[in-house]
Amino acid sequence: MGGVASILVVDDNPKFLADALPMYGYDVTVAEDGLEALKILFKDENDFDLILLDHMMPRMDGWQVCREIRKESNVPIIMLTAKSSEADELKGFELGVDEYVAKPFRPNVLVARVGALLKRAKNSVEEAALNAGGIVLDKAAHTVTVDGNHVELSVKEFELLTYFVENPHVALSREKILNNVWNYDYFGDART
Repeated sequence: MGGVASILVVDDNPKFLADALPMYGYDVTVAEDGLEALKILFKDENDFDLILLDHMMPRMDGWQVCREIRKESNVPIIMLTAKSSEADELKGFELGVDEYVAKPFRPNVLVARVGALLKRAKNSVEEAALNAGGIVLDKAAHTVTVDGNHVELSVKEFELLTYFVENPHVALSREKILNNVWNYDYFGDART
């Protein structure tokens, strides 16, 4: 998710979004119905940072498209809809929609939501995996590999390595390490 964010706009009337989003620095690809969106999305070379998905479209509605996307991808989805009932919103969240925007909407509000969701998605990816040299630390899976080889670590070893990797180029005192890894629960000698 570096550089210009790539957005797939799935809407049977995409002109407004296709014209507005590039003015805010986004790279936009358009699909005018759900089937076209799935064909575009699942081409090997396409890697979108976010999808703006209209609820009501010909051939395949937004709910069906969302179901298919979630079988293969966790790409952030903002559902755009003229239907703004609580039941519709709940259904969207149950299907994996990340945000819900009711039409009509103001462009600056939509762009702000797009930016916030992209930032959250980028932060969660960065938080899930840490790299330092040949070390890859996956915080979500609680695994460590060194030069591609899996390494078994105890819980405290994992937490200690995580603390070191999250603080590169920082001289860490014993006290800081104990306070941050053991959370003030350490009762032994600080020189251990």
